[in-house]
Amino acid sequence: MSEGEKTRLVAWSHELRSVHERLRAALSIVQDALASGEPAQAASRDLLLFCHGFCTALTGHHEGEDRELFPVIAAAHPELRETLRKLEQDHSMIAHLIAGLQAAVSASEPPARLANHLEGIAAIMESHFRYEERQLLSVLETLALDAEPSQVLGPL
Repeated sequence: MSEGEKTRLVAWSHELRSVHERLRAALSIVQDALASGEPAQAASRDLLLFCHGFCTALTGHHEGEDRELFPVIAAAHPELRETLRKLEQDHSMIAHLIAGLQAAVSASEPPARLANHLEGIAAIMESHFRYEERQLLSVLETLALDAEPSQVLGPL
């Protein structure tokens, strides 16, 4: 394997970590917008904007993994199929939590209720990311996948 090929293969593990860090930062922005104490109208506009961006990015990330990344991993590493199934279950749970947050924002629920939604998403998301990184980073360093990172890991 040439150095260029090795660099590209290892880049998938770096891409995943990078996407996770950007999603963590986006969640922090949403939480900060909620905690800002600005007048309700301004806070609602900011929260709606930040929530939409964060929710879209997280959903796109998980859909890309389910559609593009996990089938390639399952084919190359059948022993990881149960791990991938658990990660897909997490994706479904997080999608449900995101839908609840989006509904709460649209209904202009009080800040404390919105914070509860964000805390739930944050807890599950962080647990999911850590598990995914423990289970898949070494696999991603050797995975032959010729695709655009935005198609595989989401448009973030």
